[in-house]
Amino acid sequence: MNKTKRHEIFARLRAENPHPKTELEYSSNFELLIAVLLSAQATDVSVNKATRKLYPVANTPQAILDLGVDGLKEYIKTIGLFNAKAENVIKTCRMLIEKHDGVVPETREELEALPGVGRKTANVVLNTAFRQIAMAVDTHIFRFSNRTKVAPGKDVLEVEQKLLKFVPKEFLLDAHHWMILHGRYICVARKPRCDACIIEDLCEYSPPKSSKEKTNS
Repeated sequence: MNKTKRHEIFARLRAENPHPKTELEYSSNFELLIAVLLSAQATDVSVNKATRKLYPVANTPQAILDLGVDGLKEYIKTIGLFNAKAENVIKTCRMLIEKHDGVVPETREELEALPGVGRKTANVVLNTAFRQIAMAVDTHIFRFSNRTKVAPGKDVLEVEQKLLKFVPKEFLLDAHHWMILHGRYICVARKPRCDACIIEDLCEYSPPKSSKEKTNS
């Protein structure tokens, strides 16, 4: 895919949604960090449903730490992998208090040192909370990048590196959100909604032929 085509793809995505935002609900950097940590292998909808009950009760590291693992589990038990996530959230809250005065750190190294926080979670927080250029490659972005050929890669790290290299600079800050939303609602996994896609004419995706087409060809 050439530069001109990539530029037009992101120009259209920006025109459609000039100020993209995460669909996770939060009102502080700490709330965002915990929501992203909880969202691994879970939907934003399920996380929001849980945090709407949790955050009015506990939305600081100390308040969640005071709940304890079992107390926290009662609020997040509807989220996938809630047992392990509860343990990590409690450990993260303790580390935030002990090492960062209860404040979410602004560097990748410090974020990734927090229990349960991997590269993708760190990238989301860096980009969304601190407005740093970062690409959090989830399943939607991985699919979008490979399908469209904007930044094809065999694994998430390769796709992340290619996106940072190939996405035009003027779109880098918000590209992560545009791709997630497009992948979530248009470029879906099983049957992409190409008929509703604003970049269909620019996309280099070649849908697999049906068995009937193969037989007749």
